[in-house]
Amino acid sequence: MGKDRASHPLHFATRAIHHAYDPADHQGAVAPPVYFTSTYTFPTIEETDAAAAQGGLLYAREHNPTTRLLEARLANLEGAEAGVVVASGMAAVGNLTLSLLSQGDEIVVHQTLYSNTMAMMSGGLPRFGIKVVPVDLADPANLETALTPLTRIVYFETPINPTAGILDIAAIAERAHKVGAIVVVDGTFASPALQRPIEFGADLVLHSLTKYINGHGDVLGGAVLGRRDLIEKIHGNGVRYLTGATISPMAAALVMRGLRTLSLRMERHGETGLQVARMLEAHPDVAWVSYPYLPSHAAHDVARRQMANGSGMMSFGLRDGFDGARRLLSRLRLITRAVSLGDTESLITHPASLNRARRKIRPDATLAPCVGDDLLRLSVGLEDARDIVDDLRQALAR
Repeated sequence: MGKDRASHPLHFATRAIHHAYDPADHQGAVAPPVYFTSTYTFPTIEETDAAAAQGGLLYAREHNPTTRLLEARLANLEGAEAGVVVASGMAAVGNLTLSLLSQGDEIVVHQTLYSNTMAMMSGGLPRFGIKVVPVDLADPANLETALTPLTRIVYFETPINPTAGILDIAAIAERAHKVGAIVVVDGTFASPALQRPIEFGADLVLHSLTKYINGHGDVLGGAVLGRRDLIEKIHGNGVRYLTGATISPMAAALVMRGLRTLSLRMERHGETGLQVARMLEAHPDVAWVSYPYLPSHAAHDVARRQMANGSGMMSFGLRDGFDGARRLLSRLRLITRAVSLGDTESLITHPASLNRARRKIRPDATLAPCVGDDLLRLSVGLEDARDIVDDLRQALAR
C-alpha cells in the first residue's frame, strides 16, 4: 500500500497519505512512528566505520527515519528527485543560499519577496561577498539584462508574498537556463497540491512547511525539493555543518499529518478564496483586489496555466488607504490579526502598520516595491465562506 505501483500510479491525494510507507515494515503501525533519538548504535565497530564513510545513520542532525519519510513524500508530491526538510522556511532559504553560493557569485531575485527573505538578500548575503540583483520579473524579458556569467541562481516566489502577484515560471526558467543558472521557486502560497514549479522548468522548489503544507498553525518547518545533486549539497553542507537547522522528528510527524488533508484543504481554501475575492472586488469601498483566479488579475492567464486553483491568499486595498486598513482591522470579529498564513483560521495583516512599528527600532525599515500603505494581506481559512464574507462586510460598513 505504501509503495507506489509503476503500472498503476497513484494520484496526488493518495500519495500524500501513503507514499514511501508500508505498515508491514513497522509492526503494523498505520501511523508512521516518530523516532526520538539523537544518535544511533552499531553492533560492530566495522559497521560504525562503514556508516561514517558512507554518510549513514550516525547522528540525528543528519539523518532521522521520520524526517526521511517526510522528505521522500514531499519530493514525490512535488515531482522532485529528492528533498531536504529543515527547521523553518527561513532555514530553507539560508541552507539553500549558503550551500550553493560563494564569494563572487551573483543571485538574481524578484524585486518583491517575503520581508525576511528580502532582509537576507539585502543585508545578509552581501556581507559574504555575494551580489544580489533585484529585478522586476513580472516581465521575464527584464531578466536578459540582469543575467551575467556570474549568475548562479534566479530566485522568486509565485504567488508572491504579500501582493499575490504571479510570475511566469516557464518563461523565467528558459532565460535563466541559457546562462546555466539554477532556478529556485518559493511555492509556499500554493503548495504542491496546486502548483508544481518543476513541471515548468524550475530546478528547486522551496516551501515554508509552517504554512499550507502543515496547515494547522502549530509547527515550524521548511523544505527544499528538486534535483538530487543540488539537494545533496544542501543536506551535506547546509544542514550538516553550515547551519545545523534540523527539523525535530515531532515537527516532521505533524507536517506529515497535515499532508494527509492537503488536497481537501487547498480545494476549500481556493473555493472560499474566490468567493471572498469576488465580494471584495464588488464592494464600493475596496479600491483593488489581487487574487490570481480573478479575471482582473494582471497575470490571470499565467495563474490559470500554472495553478489548479487560486489558493486562499489575496491582497487588497481600500479607497481610504492606510487609515481605512487600520479601521477595518480594528472592526474584525472573526478574522484574526496575525502575520502567518495557510492556517485553518482566516488571518489578516497590514504590512505598512508593521513597518511603522519596526521603524521605532530600525529607522531604515522600508516596504518592498509594489507594497503600498493600503495593502492588506488576507489568508482565507477553512471557516464557512458565509461567515468570512459577513465579517468583512460588517468591518467595511460605514
